Amino acid sequence: MNAPFDAADPAPSRRALKIALALLALAVIALLGWRAYSAREAARQAQAAAARAPVIDLTAADLATAQVRELGAGLPITGALKAVDSALVKARVPGELQGLALREGDTVQAGQVIARIEPTEYADRLRQAQLQADAAKAQVDIARRQYDNNAALVDQGFISKTALDNSLASLNTAEANYRAALAGAEVVRKSLADTVLRAPIGGQVSQRLAQTGERVAQDARIVEIVDLSRLELEAALSPADSVAVRAGQQALLTIEGVAQPVAATVARINPSAQAGSRSVLVYLSVAAQPGLRQGLFARGQLATGQEVALAVPLSAVRTDKPLPYVQVAEDGRIVHRAVQMGARGLADGEPWVAVQGVADGARVLRGSTGALREGTLVRLAGTAPAADAP
Repeated sequence: MNAPFDAADPAPSRRALKIALALLALAVIALLGWRAYSAREAARQAQAAAARAPVIDLTAADLATAQVRELGAGLPITGALKAVDSALVKARVPGELQGLALREGDTVQAGQVIARIEPTEYADRLRQAQLQADAAKAQVDIARRQYDNNAALVDQGFISKTALDNSLASLNTAEANYRAALAGAEVVRKSLADTVLRAPIGGQVSQRLAQTGERVAQDARIVEIVDLSRLELEAALSPADSVAVRAGQQALLTIEGVAQPVAATVARINPSAQAGSRSVLVYLSVAAQPGLRQGLFARGQLATGQEVALAVPLSAVRTDKPLPYVQVAEDGRIVHRAVQMGARGLADGEPWVAVQGVADGARVLRGSTGALREGTLVRLAGTAPAADAP
């Protein structure tokens, strides 16, 4: 006969606890294994994605080295080119325009005949004035003979001194009328000469403002002539910026349509500020070269001093984020570094800017490469990108 079951026996409880602990241990092992598997799978997928990621090839021209440079600190300037010497040829007398054959772009020499005003009317006026002067000269001759005769009669006592004085007054009046007639003839002769329009300066025709056969008024504009051998840039500066500007300072200009930068020199500074804007006009003489035209827009940097600082090319600093940054090539990848910009200036004819936030010697991408996503793989001068390394 079996013995009765003892409810106080602890053996079943110990067995249940052992089983629970074993199951818990198995669960922990399974969880750890799953995590290890997930980590390996994620790493494998990351490596596969890195292997599939495009690699950007960079050349030496795409990169610049952050380094300590001596910058030509200066002021940004903008303005339009204009000829130092230009002239508007105007009609000095009214009349019908004749012989205007020049067109825009034609070259003229100083003193060259450009056109004429129909001269018939002025020639007739000159003949009329000359005849009036001749008539006045005849009156002078008559008055002089009368005065001479009266002077002889006074000496002989035949007439009074009063009659001689009257004849002298008549002579003076006749001479005055003759001089007035001569002056009138000279005025008409000048008008006749003004019917011939001549170029006051040599250069090229920039505007033709009238047509042959058109009746023009006095001071009507006929053509405009510009001399492109001497060009200058008129730049407006604030009063605070103008204090540092001196005649003879150099500038490097970027002109629309011209591939290479153009040198310029401060020639003059306006002694008066402009009414309203209070700006000060600065005039820079531009070195003449083919392709420059009056009216082209120019921008550049006016060198006003020197400064030594860690700098990068100005084009390398990007501003499409809240804070300016540069794209640095590190270990075959692109890294974005936020920077603080300082003084700007020229170095080797290129605009550079002082920065804080990058190391000396860092390889930064120039602006010509465009914006690249952070982490983009790059290959420099034929080397393998970081993802190809084991």
